[in-house]
Amino acid sequence: MKLAGAKAVGYFAKPDPNHCAVLIYGGDNMRVALRRQELIKALVGDKAEEEMRLTRMSGADLRKEPALVLDGLKAAGFFPGPRVVFVEEVTDTSAPVLASALSEWREGDATLVVTAGQLNARSKLRKAFEDPRNAVAIGIYNDPPSESEIMSLANKVGLTDFAGDAKGDILALGRDLDPGDLQQTLEKLSLYKFNDPTPVTSDDIIACAPVAVEAGIDEAIHIVAEARSAEVGPILNRLFGQGINPTTLCISATRHFRNLHAAAAHPSGADTALSRARPPVFGPRKDRMVRQARGWGVARLEKALAVLMDTDLSLRSAAKAPDKAMVERAFIRLSMMRPK
Repeated sequence: MKLAGAKAVGYFAKPDPNHCAVLIYGGDNMRVALRRQELIKALVGDKAEEEMRLTRMSGADLRKEPALVLDGLKAAGFFPGPRVVFVEEVTDTSAPVLASALSEWREGDATLVVTAGQLNARSKLRKAFEDPRNAVAIGIYNDPPSESEIMSLANKVGLTDFAGDAKGDILALGRDLDPGDLQQTLEKLSLYKFNDPTPVTSDDIIACAPVAVEAGIDEAIHIVAEARSAEVGPILNRLFGQGINPTTLCISATRHFRNLHAAAAHPSGADTALSRARPPVFGPRKDRMVRQARGWGVARLEKALAVLMDTDLSLRSAAKAPDKAMVERAFIRLSMMRPK
């Protein structure tokens, strides 16, 4: 049997007890591993490993000793309860061995869980799991998770109550982060809200979400974008004293001003453009950037990007001018371009 879409997502949390084997395959190892963990937990619970109800082996082990998988399926456990035989990193070369083991599966044997990389439609391994009525093959693709998937992950770690725009911020973050990073962020947020009965807010999410640049760099660029020219020198001196590279500052500023330009030029408005940015901008930071985009306007932002591009080229050239001085001059010039 082959499963996809919403049926496949639901299957990992609640597998069919009448199925004896599940193949999970896909090009992203992290996505496959997370789904495999969810499935095995649903099949045998959290204590399966310590109770010796989970047998692990690799595709390489199976190629050396083909009998391992059938022995694992038939072995009697020391503890009562369902058992799983998990085989990882399997290729098409092991398809005949697994197909044979499935044909000999009987009621009371362990459930077989197999993971593999990307498999095409002609894969012998897929055929071995798609053809039998009591086995399942599920492909994991790199599509962004749906709203229900993201909220399901949040609910599992106890995040159920969101205030204002916080739910939208979580969804935006979930569609941008890798699955592993999303899982870690949600767990971190859950710990952050431990014993806190108030709803999750955008500020809570910002406090726990991964950030693309250091907070100090971010604040320096906001100072430039908000035309606070008197503060440019002091904050740059502090950042340079911390060892921040001038080229890093220039690149971060260019990224920020590109987002502002996209926001100012977007037909649906700055708010929509920033929500769709990658990584997405949300919460108070988005409100701040919306105000900046409106204050600059498209024409001035294009001139600002030209200044940053010239500065970047100068930093990468063989010019003898000090890098720190070039960046400081460019930032002060930018801060004076926008009307106060």
